[in-house]
Amino acid sequence: MTFIAMNRFRVKPGHEAAFERMWAERESHLSSVPGFREFRLLKGPEGEGHRLYSSHVIWDSRAAFDAWTKSEAFRAAHKDAGNRSTRDALLGPPDFEGFETVLEER
Repeated sequence: MTFIAMNRFRVKPGHEAAFERMWAERESHLSSVPGFREFRLLKGPEGEGHRLYSSHVIWDSRAAFDAWTKSEAFRAAHKDAGNRSTRDALLGPPDFEGFETVLEER
């Protein structure tokens, strides 16, 4: 069954466009990684002093996700994580959530 990896980001007001542009212009490297199925950047509701976003990645399995996190492609895709523009946009680091699929309908 598939594995879904999600990171939740709390983006400061006024930084939403820059945050979205950063994702749109990034070098993701995902399409070349075995087990990768789909990526989405989701824009959520406004909270107290932030806008919620989530990156949502579907993998063939937990093992495929784990292999990605140990790969050179992962290091290349995250080389700019934590730079000044990212720090200025976020209220702290992202919160990771991983889910193994137990039921799927199409």
